[in-house]
Amino acid sequence: MSETRKHSIETLSARAVRGEISRRQFTQLAALVLAGTPMLLRSTGASAQAKELVLVNWGGDAITAYDAAYGQAFTKETGITVKMDGSGPTEGAIAAQFKSGAPTWDLVDVDPFSAITLGAQGMLEPIDYSIVDKNKMRPGFGWEHAASTYFFSYIIAYDSEKFGSQAPTGMADFFDVTKFPGKRSLYKWGVSSWEAALLADGIAPASLYPLDLKRAHDKIAAFKENVVAYWGGGAESQSVLLDGEASMAIVWSTRASLIEQDSGGKIKFIWDQGLISPGALAVLKGNPGGKDAAMKFIASAQDPQKQLIMFDKLGQGPANPATDALIPADKKRINPVDPENMKKQIPLDMEWYAKNYGAALDEYTKIISA
Repeated sequence: MSETRKHSIETLSARAVRGEISRRQFTQLAALVLAGTPMLLRSTGASAQAKELVLVNWGGDAITAYDAAYGQAFTKETGITVKMDGSGPTEGAIAAQFKSGAPTWDLVDVDPFSAITLGAQGMLEPIDYSIVDKNKMRPGFGWEHAASTYFFSYIIAYDSEKFGSQAPTGMADFFDVTKFPGKRSLYKWGVSSWEAALLADGIAPASLYPLDLKRAHDKIAAFKENVVAYWGGGAESQSVLLDGEASMAIVWSTRASLIEQDSGGKIKFIWDQGLISPGALAVLKGNPGGKDAAMKFIASAQDPQKQLIMFDKLGQGPANPATDALIPADKKRINPVDPENMKKQIPLDMEWYAKNYGAALDEYTKIISA
Protein backbone atom coordinates (compact mmCIF):
# COMPACT_ATOMS: atom_id res chain seq x y z
CA MET A 1 0.00 0.00 0.00
CA SER A 2 1.36 3.43 -0.88
CA GLU A 3 2.28 5.85 1.89
CA THR A 4 -0.50 8.18 0.72
CA ARG A 5 -3.11 5.47 1.07
CA LYS A 6 -1.71 4.33 4.37
CA HIS A 7 -1.98 7.88 5.65
CA SER A 8 -5.55 8.17 4.35
CA ILE A 9 -6.60 4.90 5.99
CA GLU A 10 -4.89 5.88 9.26
CA THR A 11 -6.64 9.26 9.18
CA LEU A 12 -10.00 7.59 8.65
CA SER A 13 -9.24 5.13 11.44
CA ALA A 14 -8.39 7.98 13.81
CA ARG A 15 -11.64 9.73 12.91
CA ALA A 16 -13.53 6.51 13.62
CA VAL A 17 -11.85 6.19 17.01
CA ARG A 18 -12.76 9.80 17.83
CA GLY A 19 -16.34 9.05 16.86
CA GLU A 20 -16.33 11.55 13.99
CA ILE A 21 -17.41 8.85 11.57
CA SER A 22 -19.19 5.54 12.15
CA ARG A 23 -17.63 2.14 11.48
CA ARG A 24 -19.94 1.86 8.48
CA GLN A 25 -18.72 5.20 7.14
CA PHE A 26 -15.11 4.13 7.81
CA THR A 27 -15.65 0.98 5.77
CA GLN A 28 -17.25 2.87 2.89
CA LEU A 29 -14.62 5.63 2.78
CA ALA A 30 -11.72 3.20 3.14
CA ALA A 31 -13.14 1.21 0.24
CA LEU A 32 -13.06 4.34 -1.91
CA VAL A 33 -9.44 5.02 -0.94
CA LEU A 34 -8.43 1.47 -1.74
CA ALA A 35 -10.38 1.46 -5.00
CA GLY A 36 -8.73 4.67 -6.27
CA THR A 37 -6.05 3.24 -8.55
CA PRO A 38 -5.88 -0.39 -7.62
CA MET A 39 -3.11 -1.29 -10.03
CA LEU A 40 -0.73 0.85 -8.02
CA LEU A 41 -1.34 -1.19 -4.92
CA ARG A 42 0.34 -4.25 -6.29
CA SER A 43 3.67 -4.13 -7.97
CA THR A 44 2.90 -6.37 -10.91
CA GLY A 45 -0.92 -6.36 -11.07
CA ALA A 46 -2.83 -9.14 -12.79
CA SER A 47 0.29 -10.67 -14.24
CA ALA A 48 1.32 -11.53 -10.68
CA GLN A 49 -1.51 -14.04 -10.26
CA ALA A 50 -0.22 -17.17 -8.54
CA LYS A 51 3.27 -15.64 -8.55
CA GLU A 52 2.76 -13.28 -5.66
CA LEU A 53 0.81 -13.30 -2.44
CA VAL A 54 0.36 -10.41 -0.01
CA LEU A 55 -0.02 -11.41 3.63
CA VAL A 56 -1.28 -8.67 5.91
CA ASN A 57 -0.40 -8.85 9.59
CA TRP A 58 -0.13 -6.49 12.52
CA GLY A 59 3.23 -4.90 11.81
CA GLY A 60 6.44 -4.32 13.73
CA ASP A 61 8.40 -7.49 14.44
CA ALA A 62 5.66 -9.60 12.83
CA ILE A 63 6.76 -8.50 9.36
CA THR A 64 10.25 -9.98 9.58
CA ALA A 65 9.10 -12.97 11.63
CA TYR A 66 6.42 -14.05 9.15
CA ASP A 67 8.87 -13.64 6.30
CA ALA A 68 11.58 -15.70 8.01
CA ALA A 69 9.26 -18.48 9.15
CA TYR A 70 6.81 -18.78 6.30
CA GLY A 71 7.38 -16.38 3.41
CA GLN A 72 10.91 -17.29 2.34
CA ALA A 73 10.30 -21.03 2.68
CA PHE A 74 7.08 -20.86 0.65
CA THR A 75 8.85 -18.99 -2.13
CA LYS A 76 11.55 -21.66 -2.25
CA GLU A 77 8.91 -24.41 -2.35
CA THR A 78 6.64 -22.87 -4.97
CA GLY A 79 8.34 -19.94 -6.69
CA ILE A 80 5.55 -17.68 -5.42
CA THR A 81 6.78 -14.48 -3.80
CA VAL A 82 5.15 -13.56 -0.49
CA LYS A 83 5.06 -9.91 0.48
CA MET A 84 4.40 -8.91 4.07
CA ASP A 85 2.21 -5.89 4.82
CA GLY A 86 1.88 -4.66 8.40
CA SER A 87 -1.18 -2.47 7.83
CA GLY A 88 -3.26 -4.31 10.43
CA PRO A 89 -6.17 -6.40 9.07
CA THR A 90 -8.96 -5.09 11.24
CA GLU A 91 -12.46 -6.31 10.46
CA GLY A 92 -13.27 -2.92 8.91
CA ALA A 93 -10.12 -2.86 6.78
CA ILE A 94 -10.78 -6.37 5.44
CA ALA A 95 -14.36 -5.40 4.60
CA ALA A 96 -13.05 -2.27 2.88
CA GLN A 97 -10.68 -4.37 0.78
CA PHE A 98 -13.50 -6.64 -0.34
CA LYS A 99 -15.96 -3.83 -1.03
CA SER A 100 -13.40 -1.97 -3.12
CA GLY A 101 -14.01 -4.59 -5.80
CA ALA A 102 -10.27 -4.80 -6.38
CA PRO A 103 -8.68 -6.35 -3.28
CA THR A 104 -4.91 -6.12 -3.11
CA TRP A 105 -4.60 -8.44 -0.10
CA ASP A 106 -4.53 -12.24 -0.32
CA LEU A 107 -4.04 -13.56 3.20
CA VAL A 108 -4.92 -11.85 6.47
CA ASP A 109 -3.87 -12.59 10.03
CA VAL A 110 -7.39 -12.43 11.41
CA ASP A 111 -9.28 -12.88 14.64
CA PRO A 112 -11.41 -16.02 14.15
CA PHE A 113 -14.55 -14.20 15.29
CA SER A 114 -13.99 -11.62 12.53
CA ALA A 115 -13.55 -14.45 10.05
CA ILE A 116 -16.86 -15.95 11.19
CA THR A 117 -18.58 -12.60 10.67
CA LEU A 118 -16.91 -11.68 7.37
CA GLY A 119 -17.20 -15.22 6.04
CA ALA A 120 -20.94 -15.22 6.66
CA GLN A 121 -21.10 -12.02 4.60
CA GLY A 122 -19.32 -13.69 1.69
CA MET A 123 -16.08 -11.71 1.99
CA LEU A 124 -13.74 -14.64 2.68
CA GLU A 125 -13.01 -17.87 0.86
CA PRO A 126 -13.97 -21.09 2.65
CA ILE A 127 -10.86 -22.90 3.84
CA ASP A 128 -10.10 -25.80 1.53
CA TYR A 129 -9.52 -28.61 4.00
CA SER A 130 -8.43 -30.92 1.20
CA ILE A 131 -5.28 -28.75 1.12
CA VAL A 132 -5.16 -27.45 4.72
CA ASP A 133 -4.85 -30.34 7.19
CA LYS A 134 -7.19 -30.22 10.19
CA ASN A 135 -5.10 -32.92 11.83
CA LYS A 136 -2.33 -30.33 12.15
CA MET A 137 -4.49 -28.10 14.34
CA ARG A 138 -5.60 -28.39 17.93
CA PRO A 139 -9.14 -29.86 17.93
CA GLY A 140 -11.86 -27.27 17.45
CA PHE A 141 -9.65 -24.52 16.02
CA GLY A 142 -10.39 -24.85 12.32
CA TRP A 143 -13.33 -22.76 11.10
CA GLU A 144 -15.17 -22.55 7.80
CA HIS A 145 -13.39 -19.33 6.83
CA ALA A 146 -10.22 -19.33 8.94
CA ALA A 147 -7.53 -21.81 9.93
CA SER A 148 -5.68 -21.40 13.21
CA THR A 149 -1.95 -20.98 12.80
CA TYR A 150 -0.99 -19.84 16.29
CA PHE A 151 -2.16 -18.86 19.76
CA PHE A 152 -1.57 -15.67 21.67
CA SER A 153 -2.86 -14.00 24.81
CA TYR A 154 -3.76 -10.56 26.03
CA ILE A 155 -1.65 -10.28 29.17
CA ILE A 156 -0.39 -7.70 31.63
CA ALA A 157 3.10 -6.34 30.98
CA TYR A 158 4.55 -3.94 33.53
CA ASP A 159 7.57 -1.79 34.34
CA SER A 160 9.19 -3.66 37.22
CA GLU A 161 11.28 -0.65 38.25
CA LYS A 162 8.13 1.32 39.07
CA PHE A 163 6.72 -1.09 41.63
CA GLY A 164 9.71 -2.30 43.65
CA SER A 165 9.30 -5.91 44.70
CA GLN A 166 5.56 -5.90 44.01
CA ALA A 167 4.22 -7.55 40.87
CA PRO A 168 0.62 -7.41 39.66
CA THR A 169 -1.34 -10.62 40.09
CA GLY A 170 -4.37 -9.97 37.89
CA MET A 171 -6.73 -7.44 36.36
CA ALA A 172 -7.74 -5.95 39.72
CA ASP A 173 -4.15 -4.76 40.09
CA PHE A 174 -4.18 -3.34 36.56
CA PHE A 175 -7.04 -1.05 37.56
CA ASP A 176 -5.50 -0.19 40.95
CA VAL A 177 -3.36 2.94 40.46
CA THR A 178 -2.94 3.43 44.20
CA LYS A 179 -1.18 0.12 44.72
CA PHE A 180 0.50 0.25 41.29
CA PRO A 181 0.98 3.93 40.32
CA GLY A 182 1.38 5.19 36.78
CA LYS A 183 -0.44 5.37 33.49
CA ARG A 184 -1.97 2.43 31.66
CA SER A 185 -2.44 1.39 28.04
CA LEU A 186 -5.33 -0.61 26.60
CA TYR A 187 -6.16 -2.09 23.20
CA LYS A 188 -8.12 0.40 21.12
CA TRP A 189 -10.10 -2.32 19.37
CA GLY A 190 -11.77 -3.39 22.62
CA VAL A 191 -10.92 -7.09 22.79
CA SER A 192 -9.56 -7.88 26.27
CA SER A 193 -10.52 -4.47 27.70
CA TRP A 194 -14.05 -5.64 28.45
CA GLU A 195 -12.88 -8.84 30.12
CA ALA A 196 -10.19 -6.99 32.09
CA ALA A 197 -12.70 -4.46 33.42
CA LEU A 198 -15.16 -7.15 34.48
CA LEU A 199 -12.50 -9.31 36.14
CA ALA A 200 -11.26 -6.22 37.99
CA ASP A 201 -14.84 -5.52 39.04
CA GLY A 202 -15.13 -8.92 40.67
CA ILE A 203 -16.69 -11.11 37.99
CA ALA A 204 -15.42 -14.68 38.26
CA PRO A 205 -13.58 -16.02 35.20
CA ALA A 206 -16.14 -18.79 34.72
CA SER A 207 -18.96 -16.22 34.65
CA LEU A 208 -17.43 -13.74 32.17
CA TYR A 209 -19.59 -14.69 29.17
CA PRO A 210 -21.94 -13.38 28.01
CA LEU A 211 -20.09 -10.14 28.77
CA ASP A 212 -21.94 -7.54 30.83
CA LEU A 213 -21.01 -4.68 28.51
CA LYS A 214 -22.81 -1.99 30.51
CA ARG A 215 -20.80 -2.88 33.60
CA ALA A 216 -17.56 -3.14 31.63
CA HIS A 217 -18.07 0.21 29.89
CA ASP A 218 -18.89 1.94 33.18
CA LYS A 219 -15.62 0.62 34.63
CA ILE A 220 -13.63 1.66 31.56
CA ALA A 221 -15.21 5.14 31.45
CA ALA A 222 -14.40 5.73 35.13
CA PHE A 223 -10.78 4.67 34.52
CA LYS A 224 -10.12 6.81 31.44
CA GLU A 225 -7.99 9.47 33.15
CA ASN A 226 -5.42 6.79 33.94
CA VAL A 227 -5.03 5.60 30.34
CA VAL A 228 -2.25 7.31 28.41
CA ALA A 229 -2.71 5.43 25.13
CA TYR A 230 -5.04 3.06 23.37
CA TRP A 231 -2.67 1.11 21.13
CA GLY A 232 -3.76 -0.28 17.80
CA GLY A 233 -0.82 -2.33 16.52
CA GLY A 234 2.02 -4.43 17.85
CA ALA A 235 4.75 -1.82 17.39
CA GLU A 236 2.69 0.77 19.24
CA SER A 237 2.05 -1.56 22.16
CA GLN A 238 5.79 -2.19 22.48
CA SER A 239 6.80 1.47 22.35
CA VAL A 240 4.29 2.68 24.94
CA LEU A 241 6.07 0.55 27.57
CA LEU A 242 9.63 0.87 26.27
CA ASP A 243 9.32 4.67 26.10
CA GLY A 244 8.03 4.79 29.67
CA GLU A 245 4.66 6.32 28.78
CA ALA A 246 2.81 3.61 30.67
CA SER A 247 3.81 1.65 33.75
CA MET A 248 1.44 -1.17 32.85
CA ALA A 249 -0.32 -2.28 29.66
CA ILE A 250 -2.44 -5.13 28.43
CA VAL A 251 -0.55 -6.36 25.36
CA TRP A 252 -0.30 -9.40 23.14
CA SER A 253 1.89 -12.11 24.66
CA THR A 254 3.67 -12.28 21.31
CA ARG A 255 4.98 -8.78 21.98
CA ALA A 256 5.43 -9.06 25.75
CA SER A 257 8.40 -11.39 25.48
CA LEU A 258 9.98 -9.07 22.89
CA ILE A 259 9.46 -6.08 25.17
CA GLU A 260 11.09 -8.03 27.97
CA GLN A 261 14.11 -8.71 25.74
CA ASP A 262 14.32 -5.16 24.38
CA SER A 263 14.14 -3.65 27.87
CA GLY A 264 16.80 -5.95 29.30
CA GLY A 265 14.27 -7.51 31.64
CA LYS A 266 12.95 -4.24 33.01
CA ILE A 267 9.52 -4.84 31.48
CA LYS A 268 8.05 -8.10 32.77
CA PHE A 269 4.75 -9.88 32.16
CA ILE A 270 2.39 -12.28 33.88
CA TRP A 271 0.01 -14.97 32.59
CA ASP A 272 -2.46 -14.60 35.48
CA GLN A 273 -5.95 -13.78 34.12
CA GLY A 274 -4.54 -13.59 30.62
CA LEU A 275 -7.09 -13.91 27.84
CA ILE A 276 -6.02 -16.55 25.37
CA SER A 277 -7.06 -16.58 21.75
CA PRO A 278 -6.26 -18.43 18.56
CA GLY A 279 -4.81 -16.44 15.67
CA ALA A 280 -5.76 -17.52 12.19
CA LEU A 281 -5.16 -16.98 8.51
CA ALA A 282 -8.01 -16.25 6.13
CA VAL A 283 -8.20 -15.63 2.39
CA LEU A 284 -10.05 -12.69 0.85
CA LYS A 285 -12.73 -13.67 -1.67
CA GLY A 286 -11.39 -12.82 -5.12
CA ASN A 287 -7.81 -12.42 -3.89
CA PRO A 288 -5.48 -11.45 -6.74
CA GLY A 289 -2.90 -14.16 -6.05
CA GLY A 290 -5.44 -16.93 -6.40
CA LYS A 291 -7.34 -19.04 -3.88
CA ASP A 292 -5.35 -22.23 -4.41
CA ALA A 293 -2.00 -20.51 -3.89
CA ALA A 294 -3.28 -18.94 -0.69
CA MET A 295 -4.56 -22.30 0.60
CA LYS A 296 -1.19 -23.88 -0.16
CA PHE A 297 0.48 -21.14 1.84
CA ILE A 298 -1.72 -21.89 4.87
CA ALA A 299 -0.93 -25.59 4.52
CA SER A 300 2.77 -24.77 4.32
CA ALA A 301 2.48 -22.71 7.53
CA GLN A 302 1.26 -25.80 9.39
CA ASP A 303 4.75 -27.30 9.33
CA PRO A 304 5.98 -27.84 12.94
CA GLN A 305 9.48 -26.53 12.21
CA LYS A 306 8.10 -23.33 10.68
CA GLN A 307 5.80 -22.80 13.65
CA LEU A 308 8.83 -23.29 15.88
CA ILE A 309 10.54 -20.41 14.07
CA MET A 310 7.48 -18.25 14.72
CA PHE A 311 7.60 -19.23 18.36
CA ASP A 312 11.30 -18.32 18.56
CA LYS A 313 10.89 -15.01 16.79
CA LEU A 314 7.50 -13.83 18.02
CA GLY A 315 6.45 -16.07 20.89
CA GLN A 316 3.44 -17.42 19.01
CA GLY A 317 2.01 -20.50 20.66
CA PRO A 318 1.95 -23.20 17.99
CA ALA A 319 -1.35 -24.22 16.43
CA ASN A 320 0.14 -27.56 15.43
CA PRO A 321 0.55 -29.61 18.64
CA ALA A 322 3.45 -31.46 17.02
CA THR A 323 5.50 -28.31 17.59
CA ASP A 324 5.11 -28.53 21.39
CA ALA A 325 7.78 -31.21 21.72
CA LEU A 326 10.27 -29.05 19.79
CA ILE A 327 10.16 -26.17 22.27
CA PRO A 328 13.16 -26.16 24.64
CA ALA A 329 12.35 -26.43 28.34
CA ASP A 330 13.81 -23.01 29.14
CA LYS A 331 11.46 -21.32 26.66
CA LYS A 332 8.22 -22.95 27.71
CA ARG A 333 7.54 -20.04 30.08
CA ILE A 334 6.80 -17.75 27.10
CA ASN A 335 4.50 -20.23 25.33
CA PRO A 336 0.84 -19.23 25.80
CA VAL A 337 -0.37 -22.81 25.26
CA ASP A 338 2.09 -24.42 27.64
CA PRO A 339 -0.01 -26.25 30.28
CA GLU A 340 1.50 -24.24 33.15
CA ASN A 341 0.50 -20.97 31.44
CA MET A 342 -2.82 -22.20 30.08
CA LYS A 343 -4.19 -23.02 33.53
CA LYS A 344 -3.81 -19.38 34.60
CA GLN A 345 -5.74 -18.01 31.63
CA ILE A 346 -9.25 -17.62 30.28
CA PRO A 347 -10.19 -18.40 26.65
CA LEU A 348 -11.92 -15.69 24.63
CA ASP A 349 -15.40 -16.77 23.53
CA MET A 350 -15.22 -16.64 19.72
CA GLU A 351 -18.95 -17.22 19.23
CA TRP A 352 -19.85 -14.35 21.59
CA TYR A 353 -17.51 -12.06 19.69
CA ALA A 354 -18.87 -13.11 16.30
CA LYS A 355 -22.37 -12.11 17.41
CA ASN A 356 -21.61 -9.01 19.46
CA TYR A 357 -18.28 -7.48 18.47
CA GLY A 358 -19.50 -4.79 16.08
CA ALA A 359 -21.96 -3.17 18.46
CA ALA A 360 -19.64 -3.58 21.44
CA LEU A 361 -16.76 -1.89 19.60
CA ASP A 362 -18.96 1.01 18.50
CA GLU A 363 -19.88 1.74 22.13
CA TYR A 364 -16.30 1.22 23.36
CA THR A 365 -14.97 3.59 20.69
CA LYS A 366 -17.41 6.30 21.76
CA ILE A 367 -16.25 6.00 25.36
CA ILE A 368 -12.50 6.07 24.75
CA SER A 369 -12.70 8.88 22.20
CA ALA A 370 -15.05 11.13 24.20
